[in-house]
Amino acid sequence: MKIAVTGASGFVGRHVLQALSRTDGVEVVAASRGPAGDWLPTGMRHVSLDIAAPPADAFARLGRPDVVMHLAWDGLPNYQALHHFELQLGQQYRFLRGLVDAGLPSLLCTGTCFEYGMQSGELHESLVTDPRNPYGFAKDALRRELEFLQSGSKLQLTWARLFYMYGEGQAPNSLYSQFMAAGLRGDDVFKMSGGEQLRDYLHVSEVASALVALACRTSGAGVVNVCSGRPVSVRALVEGWLAAHAWPMKLALGHFPYPTYEPMAFWGSNARLTQCLENR
Repeated sequence: MKIAVTGASGFVGRHVLQALSRTDGVEVVAASRGPAGDWLPTGMRHVSLDIAAPPADAFARLGRPDVVMHLAWDGLPNYQALHHFELQLGQQYRFLRGLVDAGLPSLLCTGTCFEYGMQSGELHESLVTDPRNPYGFAKDALRRELEFLQSGSKLQLTWARLFYMYGEGQAPNSLYSQFMAAGLRGDDVFKMSGGEQLRDYLHVSEVASALVALACRTSGAGVVNVCSGRPVSVRALVEGWLAAHAWPMKLALGHFPYPTYEPMAFWGSNARLTQCLENR
């Protein structure tokens, strides 16, 4: 099986490449805007590709893969920036439309839990989406565009809706990266919100493994939540990190306000993900 990965040098992309390097029977092409670096596993081919201005033969340059795992998206983690729909949405669709027109048979594209908007509780794929920030809106619009495109083609589409992740290589302003930086500096306190919000967290390596399994074992699965299916408070999550590192750092709870663009309690149902991977 030939698999091409866009956004290969990004946070999720690097972990996906590592998961693919441990997968038998796959030939991988890693695509990024810049040159290859030490993040590229041995034996994988690299292609420089700018989604904003892709070459006409982008599908051929990617090796005419059986599956494209499309992870590329600029401007994260600033979810409120208007460029998500002013620039990214159109660029993303035109790039993917070009691949489909050239003969791409199967696409796995990553979405976001922000597509659900301010809905609380357990979130199922059958829920009507209602995004409330520009990033969630743009991702949801891209999904709808691809579904229209799919209806007039032979494309097999899997929309992997990602929930919260943490792990090595995450953006410096993420909760995990800030926590690790504070601990390694030897800070006395770690400033955070009240921590009572319930979320659905997975280590990025688990997310990467699930994405690779979906790409390799299924095709045309539609919308699939990639999540743990277990709600956890942000406070409990951070306390777990603190206990694991045994740092003498105190948590300054309530220092920051809760985000206004997400509800206090939501997590994903992973029943469909489990079913997809069991019925491969």
